Amino acid sequence: QVQLVESGGGLVQAGGSLRLSCAGSGRTFSVYAMGWFRQAPGMEREFVATISRGGGNTYYADSVKGRFTISRDNAKNTVYLQMNSLKPEDTAVYYCAANPSGSYYYTDPSRYDYWGQGTQVTVSS
Repeated sequence: QVQLVESGGGLVQAGGSLRLSCAGSGRTFSVYAMGWFRQAPGMEREFVATISRGGGNTYYADSVKGRFTISRDNAKNTVYLQMNSLKPEDTAVYYCAANPSGSYYYTDPSRYDYWGQGTQVTVSS
């Protein structure tokens, strides 16, 4: 089991950057593939990015590819999402999630058993 806490959200202007962090508890953090998802009001939760257990493999939604970078530091039990060139349509609550199967290629939220509380990202035009 793992507990996750996101941080780093805020209000930025279009074109700006934010770095989100997801801090996990437990000694088994490194066995989980991790994902970032986001949800805007009235919208379904959508996949943003995933990363494998060791960080060697990543996958991104087309909407963020080339702008966002997911990474992890297992020694610190932390996953990051660096967001550059932010757009108003990136506005959402961002969640990190842990996949106990360890498969980074899962983009379906139902495959992730553990979720953080989320952090709000607002991008103004």
